[in-house]
Amino acid sequence: MEKERIVVNILVQKPLETVWKTWITPQEIRQWNIPFANWHCPEVINDVREGGQFCFKMQTKDGKEGFDHTGIYDRIIPYELIAYTLDDGRKSTIEFLQIDQNTIVRESFEPEKSVPDNIQEAFCQSVLQRFKEYVERG
Repeated sequence: MEKERIVVNILVQKPLETVWKTWITPQEIRQWNIPFANWHCPEVINDVREGGQFCFKMQTKDGKEGFDHTGIYDRIIPYELIAYTLDDGRKSTIEFLQIDQNTIVRESFEPEKSVPDNIQEAFCQSVLQRFKEYVERG
């Protein structure tokens, strides 16, 4: 039986190649992987290959709150799909779909049990919105 998932998506007004490169490049991730203005992403390790590890350190600028988003990539289809398993065993999938010169990014993930779903959805949607703004400015 498939577990419950939260799904968020966004339309980025840039071609798929630009969106993909910005999504996977560590120095780019540090710029957009920010849910709120008082947060930042000071460290990124990203080995984008099946079996590769990733770690995105996310924290408030004052250092009082934060976490490491860490896991292993299960499946990579360049310009199409990223599937991974977090260190706590939850699964996530990110899909990329080009339509004309725009790209839809769709993320689905198994929610953490200790945090309300609506908070997790808002957090993820906020990160996607910052991603969109960052890519479209570039």
